[in-house]
Amino acid sequence: MFRYILLKENEYVEVKLEGDLDIDVTEVVEEELIPSLEDFNSVNLNFKDVPFVDSSGIGIFLQMIKTLEQKGIKVVVSHVKEEVMEVFNLLQIPEIIGEELFV
Repeated sequence: MFRYILLKENEYVEVKLEGDLDIDVTEVVEEELIPSLEDFNSVNLNFKDVPFVDSSGIGIFLQMIKTLEQKGIKVVVSHVKEEVMEVFNLLQIPEIIGEELFV
């Protein structure tokens, strides 16, 4: 089961993601999460509680980053588990979105 928690502080928000980032979460991310982040200047996507990401999850993750950055929102990705980071590295995600986003 996937869920997210928004920890807001002025124009900054930390998004605590919990659960697998896969095809089942695409609709939630597109219709709920991304729109809820568009009013912030800075977003931290906290992956601490994300144990698994599949190709659909990678796609929605990239879409989220692109959408937010196009709106001028600074995005960082934190606390990525080693197993998930291996998938990101295998698919060259840090090179695609920028290694500086991963903190």
